[in-house]
Amino acid sequence: MTTIFMTGFPGFLGSELVRRLLDRYPPDVTLTCLIQQKFRDLALARIAQIENGQPDWDGRIQLIEGDITQPNLGLTATAWAELQQETLEVYHLAAVYALGVPRELALRVNVDGTRHVLDFAAGCPHLQRFQYVSTCYVSGRHAGEFRESDLQVGQSFNNFYEETKYLAEIEVQQRMQAGMPATIYRPGIVVGHSQTGETQKYDGPYYVFQWILRQPRIALMPVTGDVGHARVNLVPSDFVIDAIDVLSAQEKSVGQVYQLSDPAPLTGADILDLVAEISGKRIIQLPLPAWLAKGALKYVPGVFALIRIEPALIDYFTLPTRYLCDNTLRDLAGSGVACPPFGSYLRTLLNYMQAHPDISADAMI
Repeated sequence: MTTIFMTGFPGFLGSELVRRLLDRYPPDVTLTCLIQQKFRDLALARIAQIENGQPDWDGRIQLIEGDITQPNLGLTATAWAELQQETLEVYHLAAVYALGVPRELALRVNVDGTRHVLDFAAGCPHLQRFQYVSTCYVSGRHAGEFRESDLQVGQSFNNFYEETKYLAEIEVQQRMQAGMPATIYRPGIVVGHSQTGETQKYDGPYYVFQWILRQPRIALMPVTGDVGHARVNLVPSDFVIDAIDVLSAQEKSVGQVYQLSDPAPLTGADILDLVAEISGKRIIQLPLPAWLAKGALKYVPGVFALIRIEPALIDYFTLPTRYLCDNTLRDLAGSGVACPPFGSYLRTLLNYMQAHPDISADAMI
């Protein structure tokens, strides 16, 4: 049997990517998804959704229970060896996608987990590619342009999520330099589907959208730094999946790093203006020092309960970084895949959010 090995299922991006891979590969190729035991029921439900109406896909998604934080991925020696023999490609998406994650947990999942998946891939005799999903925010607070060839530029970090994804990408790039065929994808801040608005959780900019929409016609919005200058790199989930689908199938993408970013990102002020226009609200900006805003959200009783904006999010509206995506633009040219302007799908995101108020901000951990 020949298989594609994936982590990160049944997460939102992983679930969507599974559909593309089933469509791309012939019927004799299966997808083996490593899952934690606690996510088995969710994974089975997701498989049923994916296979619905696609009889040719029945039985092609295989689940294997394990844990990327454990040596040998928590698999038996026999299961580990058999899976290595069968695996053609590895897609590693699993990570803690949470800005407020504690450092110990982030190190265990994002760094140790990536190292363990790399060890698995290194022992696959038929490996064609290690496909790794990183993040643009390996940049930390690097000021100015951040290129796809950049990584270790002396940056500081806003949080442990950024730091550990940076450390994990170093691990991947070291294996690439040692000869492992690999491709790295760095998405920006991923929001919902540009055509449907669908998403699996409300975090990041959704905190801001929810706060504004909960208020009456005149809405107060605390802002920090120069929101008219710092650009916020938002990308819809379908662009990220479309881009990975196209790029991962190209032979020329081996050894490349792709920043899946908006080539013309809006400023924080631009985004607030768009929300005001779509919602019909007048948004009054209240300038505050970043330390005061984050301190109030963290420590002043009742402030977070009222506003419900994650303190770590504040840094992303003052980030001094501009993400270049030359490799992405070059290798997607002619494919029909491009990041749409944020203003073209914001209304769709807001409509979906209002129609589905019960979706949480919780990450899969």
